[in-house]
Amino acid sequence: MNFQEEVYKVLSEITEMLIAKNQKYGNSAIEPIGIFSDLSPEEGLKVRIDDKLKRIKNGSLDRDDEDVINDLIGYLVILKILQKDDKAKYSVKKAKQRELLDRIMTDEGRKWFYDDIHLDGI
Repeated sequence: MNFQEEVYKVLSEITEMLIAKNQKYGNSAIEPIGIFSDLSPEEGLKVRIDDKLKRIKNGSLDRDDEDVINDLIGYLVILKILQKDDKAKYSVKKAKQRELLDRIMTDEGRKWFYDDIHLDGI
């Protein structure tokens, strides 16, 4: 098998793995549930990538306990997808959060927050 065929074979395996995991877990990397963390999907992926790199540094490649390289490549592919799509979505979400915060920080906003949200004397 030549180099080009090897590349296609490896990338095909990564593609199959990503699709299978997406079917099994849903879009958890791209659309995290956000119960314990409010990291953006991109930052969450960077944490996962750091974890995989730490495992490699600690000798995980010498053990046969998991396929760290495939997972790492998969996370990098998802990060690449997010860099195309997520920046616009995430910046819109942050803009809405800033807009809400700006509204709350005015006298009228504080009144709205306390009266409509029913928070007394915070």
